[in-house]
Amino acid sequence: MTTHACGWLTGARAWLAVCAAAALSVAACDETGAPAEVEIRSVATVHDLMVGLVEPAAAVVWESVGTIVSREGRTNWAPETDAEWERVHLGAMMVAESGNLLLVEGRGDGRDGWAMLARALVDAGLEAVVSVESRDPEAVFDVGGVIYDACANCHDRYLVGGF
Repeated sequence: MTTHACGWLTGARAWLAVCAAAALSVAACDETGAPAEVEIRSVATVHDLMVGLVEPAAAVVWESVGTIVSREGRTNWAPETDAEWERVHLGAMMVAESGNLLLVEGRGDGRDGWAMLARALVDAGLEAVVSVESRDPEAVFDVGGVIYDACANCHDRYLVGGF
């Protein structure tokens, strides 16, 4: 099985990704070949995104590595198989992409600092992607704190009044 340059796409998945990108680039053009105007509409609320996407994706990263110390000794866990690492990689990617979704018009409009905080979530997710791709459990654990901080900074500012 061959590995794609990004480290997690293999074989048929890499081919599917290339085909999807090509289809999207063709679909994004009008009949003259010029880029088409694409309307992006927010469908989910910020709360919906938090509950349905951000929290579950972040939990995949947070729960993927850890240590418990007890009287019986120390227990460590981390992804071991390619499939386990891929699951964490996808969780990290979803954290990053969810920050982009928070920037869609209609979410956070007029809220001072909203874009900066959403971009911090993108950056935290991308840092998690790099950590996962290195397959370094300690780096994945550490970046979990970066994701937590990005979430907490936004929640401290905006969750008080609710979404």
